[in-house]
Amino acid sequence: MIARVRAGEPEAYAELVRAHTAIALRAATALGAGSDAEDVVQQAFVKAYCALGRFRDGMAFKPWLLAIVANETRNTTRTAARQRTLAVREAALTQAEPLIPESADPAVATVEAERRAALLAALEQLSEEHRLVVTYRYLLEMDEPETAQALGCPRGTVKSRLSRALRKLARLLPDFRPREGGEESE
Repeated sequence: MIARVRAGEPEAYAELVRAHTAIALRAATALGAGSDAEDVVQQAFVKAYCALGRFRDGMAFKPWLLAIVANETRNTTRTAARQRTLAVREAALTQAEPLIPESADPAVATVEAERRAALLAALEQLSEEHRLVVTYRYLLEMDEPETAQALGCPRGTVKSRLSRALRKLARLLPDFRPREGGEESE
């Protein structure tokens, strides 16, 4: 597909944009872009298009794009005049992808909303490198090689950062215990 774009086929890049817009929006939202997520993603796609000459053949496009989205999100949040609150981020995350089905029991939905808020608050307390590795691996469901490529570091670094980040999250969220099947529970 990249070769087609480089050969001057604009529809090929449109296909890449359509295929990766949803994950790029999830990434921007999860990384703190809030209401600016769409603008961040649009700018990231423009920058990715302009940088296609530097894209290495054989590499996966998604992690490369998500690294650009992360950088653009970071730039946007750094230059913002106001700090976004946790509530705004959670609202944006909820709008990006419904996490609780409408048919859910209201009590269960309330508990899940509280758990999500606690998790987001705990993520905010992590360093940026730990927050990024957890976001890529678990919130965006990227595998280790994709995460390593997006972060521009070796897989071993991803593993060690993830291990340290999860230990810190365990200290920040002492009431959460693993459920059967590896999910969290209270």
